[in-house]
Amino acid sequence: MSVGEITSTPVTRFLDECGIQYRFFKHPGVVRSLEQAAQERSQRPEQIVRSIVFRLSRGGFVMVLVAGAKQVSWPALRRHLGTSRISMATEAEVLQITGYKLGAVSPFANRQPVRILLDKGILSESEISVGSGLRYTTVIMRREDFLRALGKVEVGEFAQQDEDIR
Repeated sequence: MSVGEITSTPVTRFLDECGIQYRFFKHPGVVRSLEQAAQERSQRPEQIVRSIVFRLSRGGFVMVLVAGAKQVSWPALRRHLGTSRISMATEAEVLQITGYKLGAVSPFANRQPVRILLDKGILSESEISVGSGLRYTTVIMRREDFLRALGKVEVGEFAQQDEDIR
């Protein structure tokens, strides 16, 4: 089935069940950059929320939500989690935990429960877009609806600052 034929994903079904308003957006073709994705969505890169999964050394996983091109601050993440060892989840682990391929990961409707950390930079945007569970598609929604759908998450400063080093 091609992306053009898709009208729903696990994410859109979850949002529908929760009564959350959103707009489902399909890119006209392959997306090669954050800037391209933002332009096609009529957004700025800062409005695109990236969902990044990390493996904890003591077991388990955590998903960090950051805006646009911002990178996760490893020192801030280690401090918040109270651990000195974390690593990026592998592609296979991301698929196992979330049910989504890289490039389509969403904080909604994951296969397994996962702890979610939200970088407070996301809160400055009134409209955001986030993975829909299917590559080259997204859901666009108001910040308030996004937060309502997320439910309980941990908000903090998880994006890299200029002085941060890995």
